[in-house]
Amino acid sequence: MTDPLHLTAAAVLLDNDGVLVDSKESGEVAWRTWAVRHGLDPEAVIALVHGVRSRETVARFVPPEQVDAATAEIDGLELASTAGTVAIPGAAAFVATLPEPARAVVTSAPQALAVARLRSAGIPVPATIVASEDVTRGKPAPDPYLAAAARLHLAPAACVVLEDSASGIRAARAAGVGAVVGIGASALGQGCDVVVADLEHLRWSGRGLAVTDPLEHAGGAAPGLAG
Repeated sequence: MTDPLHLTAAAVLLDNDGVLVDSKESGEVAWRTWAVRHGLDPEAVIALVHGVRSRETVARFVPPEQVDAATAEIDGLELASTAGTVAIPGAAAFVATLPEPARAVVTSAPQALAVARLRSAGIPVPATIVASEDVTRGKPAPDPYLAAAARLHLAPAACVVLEDSASGIRAARAAGVGAVVGIGASALGQGCDVVVADLEHLRWSGRGLAVTDPLEHAGGAAPGLAG
């Protein structure tokens, strides 16, 4: 094992699905059900859902006058299927080490769904959650991460983001955060400062993150990143 990399930060902004919780199976069941009800190809729909708000995906497939009702429908289906949600390895322990002023969940899901998934996975629910209904523009726009930093009374550059999706990584970069840590193989090659397999490779030091066994890293190019 090499020496840890250190990311200086005052807070950690965490995506939920794919970073803290694994909701892929239950989420896809809900979206397949929704797609079939609307006479759509489930695979074509599922290919567009990750990392963005349900409303954005729905709007690609139904007429504008049906978007509100169809979004409420899929949100309800997903909320009813949270029992199968499990924690990403290391997530519960990692979140528990973060002090409340230094943590926020930033998700493309509605708040009720995000909280239900966290609870189903046994992960502490942070007081600060920026959800789909809290912003006019969702990821990949910077708005969700800007809102989270503002709620913690911090500049975006003082925060490190944990993300797994291309849209979320783009949102974090556009917000001007101090560093982006990719979680899992889906984050490889997406321009993160460092990528790890899961949250078992991250530790909160009180002044930032210690990162062990990175799958990929920028070799010191990121602000606050040092070997």
